[in-house]
Amino acid sequence: MMKLADIAQRLGCELRGDGEILIAGVTSLDQAGPTDLTFVANKKYLAKVVRTKAAAVILSATDPEVGIPSLRTANPYLAFARALELFYSPALPAEGIHPTAVISPQVRIGSHAFVGPYAVIGDGVVIGDYARIFAHVVIYPQVHIGHHFTAHAGVVIREGTQIGDRVTLHSGVVIGGDGFGYVPLPDGTSYKIPQTGIVVLEDDVEVGANTTIDRATVGRTVIRRGAKIDNLVMIAHGCEVGEGSLLAAQVGLSGSTILEAGVRMGGQVGTAGHLTVGKNTMVAAQSGIPNDVPPNSVIGGYPAVDIFSWRRYSAALPKLPAVLRRLRRIERVLGMGGGRTEE
Repeated sequence: MMKLADIAQRLGCELRGDGEILIAGVTSLDQAGPTDLTFVANKKYLAKVVRTKAAAVILSATDPEVGIPSLRTANPYLAFARALELFYSPALPAEGIHPTAVISPQVRIGSHAFVGPYAVIGDGVVIGDYARIFAHVVIYPQVHIGHHFTAHAGVVIREGTQIGDRVTLHSGVVIGGDGFGYVPLPDGTSYKIPQTGIVVLEDDVEVGANTTIDRATVGRTVIRRGAKIDNLVMIAHGCEVGEGSLLAAQVGLSGSTILEAGVRMGGQVGTAGHLTVGKNTMVAAQSGIPNDVPPNSVIGGYPAVDIFSWRRYSAALPKLPAVLRRLRRIERVLGMGGGRTEE
């Protein structure tokens, strides 16, 4: 347990109230108990503070006073994330190579590595220091990986992939599988296009469970530094995901899509491919992008348009049947009626 005053000092927060109370953990407003620290990052949840059983709460410096001790900061969500780190330490496997792992003699693995049961590492692979490679990970030949790499159970990394430092791949990720490339033939069959390129993951990339990132047909598929990719995302051959971009679950990027730095896409966004989404663009969930998007855009819908236009379209759509009925009545009164308009 930690004193609230010590937590405030570690997080760089302003303490308001009793700093001697002891905190055992961090959790949500609804689940917090009398030894928990909680947080409010969205002002619409401030009303819940009066009902929480938490011992203390992380708030914005401008939020009103509350009935329990508080930690004040300009970014409550960031303070919450850092507070979690104070109380949660993931279990780290002991260094060493499990006897069931199959490792080519032509592999170079740095110091302080862990290689789990039934992992397979092919010829010419180079892995930096402090790697954590869990059970049933398969790394094909000629893969180069930096320091502090983590591959959770079931990851597959295909030949020639290049991975930087501090990269994490969650269970079921496939890096460097073949892109979807075929030439339709007159007889109705298809001729497979060889996928001869590679995938490059730069430093500090994290890839969620069961996400696939395809190798390029020629050249490289690139995930730039600091990009974070959620579960069940599909990135096709020849794409580039910009530095610091965030892609939520079930995003699908068609071939040769380029996302510039800082792009954020909500769940189930899709792109048509061979297009560029400008830097710092935000895309609402379930949107479809058929064309290039300028930098600093906020878009939604299909086809994706300016977010304010899309909200107006969405609000108007349920009213269209009534508008059509009114229009038909007006046309009849004016003698303009033609065929029946479908509702």
